[in-house]
Amino acid sequence: MTIACAQGQGPQAIDTAQAQLLRRTWFFVFAIIQHNLPEGLAIGVGYAGNEGMRANALAIGISIQDVPEGFVVAAALLAVGYSRGFSVLLGIASGLVEPLGAVAGTAIIGSSALLLPWGLGLAAGAMLFVISHEIIPESHRKGHEFFATTGLMVGFVLMMVLDTALG
Repeated sequence: MTIACAQGQGPQAIDTAQAQLLRRTWFFVFAIIQHNLPEGLAIGVGYAGNEGMRANALAIGISIQDVPEGFVVAAALLAVGYSRGFSVLLGIASGLVEPLGAVAGTAIIGSSALLLPWGLGLAAGAMLFVISHEIIPESHRKGHEFFATTGLMVGFVLMMVLDTALG
């Protein structure tokens, strides 16, 4: 706080910046949790539709990408000052929403298969908004443009290879 005051910024500016950082971090955490629900839904639908091989491939692909998601949630919480234990627990808990989605997916397919595309479309649109509005701009701050873009491209190629190999 002393450094900011010496540069002409008051304590109010620091509190506002910290509050904005916390808001962004929690928005990101809830976005990850929210998008894990339709992933579980898709897994449940795959198994309910008696598509065992495709459902297994989907479950494996989603499981692989859930590990880095949990790490990212934990890292984001650590970066804003939460304890290691709390950050790791919330990173793990963010993925535990998927089994709930899988149960819901199985139940929805049993009652009305017509609702499923609408729900998945809304979830996908929400996630695209979060990615384009928050995650991509945040990942390109402070000189990390090359690594962020490279990571996005490598992840995309890896998922396409897995999709082709397993599906």
